Amino acid sequence: MAHRSLHDLLAEMAADAEVVDEVVRAARTESPEVARLPVGENRRHVAIVLAAGLASFDRPGGAGEQDYAAAADLGADRAAQGVPLAALLRGVQAGRSRAVEIAVERGKAAGVPDDVMLAALVDFDRNTRALERQVIAGYHDAELELSRTAHDSRARVLRRLLGGDTTAPSAEEVANAGLNPGGRYHCLLTDVGDPYQARVVERRLGATGGVFGLVEGRLAGLAPRLPTQAALGDDVLMVASPAVPLAEVRGTYALCVMALPSARSRGLHAVADLAVETALAAQPGLAALLEGTLLNALTPGDPFHEQLVSTALAYLDHGRRLDQTAAALHVHANTVRYRLSRLGEITGTSLDPPDVRHTVNWWWALRTWRSG
Repeated sequence: MAHRSLHDLLAEMAADAEVVDEVVRAARTESPEVARLPVGENRRHVAIVLAAGLASFDRPGGAGEQDYAAAADLGADRAAQGVPLAALLRGVQAGRSRAVEIAVERGKAAGVPDDVMLAALVDFDRNTRALERQVIAGYHDAELELSRTAHDSRARVLRRLLGGDTTAPSAEEVANAGLNPGGRYHCLLTDVGDPYQARVVERRLGATGGVFGLVEGRLAGLAPRLPTQAALGDDVLMVASPAVPLAEVRGTYALCVMALPSARSRGLHAVADLAVETALAAQPGLAALLEGTLLNALTPGDPFHEQLVSTALAYLDHGRRLDQTAAALHVHANTVRYRLSRLGEITGTSLDPPDVRHTVNWWWALRTWRSG
């Protein structure tokens, strides 16, 4: 009965978002390369580890073909994403160790006898080690397959130009990858991390004449031309830098990485257009302070206050033009004027005067309040 109670503890762990986050944090802390991947990819890895532990109880013999296939797919995806095997294993092992620590803590708290807990955790460890071997096998199989393709050779050059590898490719390697060493290229970064979807999107971007691949877990590329919206599709978010020489693309890629979270809608976004959002997002403490200073009298969740904030943001976004703001909100200009007046009365402050610093402070506070 106690052994079954430990199973219940593991099942609760697998369903507990805080536990999953703790295990994800351990993996990302131990392996910086894993930490560069989207968090969703890390959570998938943790789900596989915890599923292996539950298999110790749910099925005779523990993990089965489905578990092994998921582990092999994980290894293959990490190979396609360019994560070094040693870094991958550090993340896997750190996540497994943290999961075991949490299971022991919860087992003791629940009164599970030590001998029962030890036997169960031995099974858990055996299963997760077996899955680790499948991760390695899947990684090596994918690595071998990828190494045979010209696509992977281009992707490796791309990673050396953009990512963490500081060994710059030679002019010959750059040319062999399909890039002009003396050319100028837009750095393109998407929110696509799934290897299969990345291949689909990459085919759609062929008309840009660029080189694409997964860099730090997301589809990125260098292209002499920007994609059309039709080619990009309505299911992809992309940020793009201006065209720069290859010697400067590492810096523009870093700017794209910082700007990506600030792009809130699908489609193509210029990095320069996201400059203010990107800079302000790096200072959450100042944002909270500014919000509290200007908008402390507003009540989150109050529909009327939310309407006032949305109107004020639209007003600033449309250059303080009443007519354009009214058209965007589908209301009369007098309605906009009334709402702005009420916002001033409630907060005790005003959107005026329209100098740059005052406008930025208001815009930042309003966005912070609305997103909070």
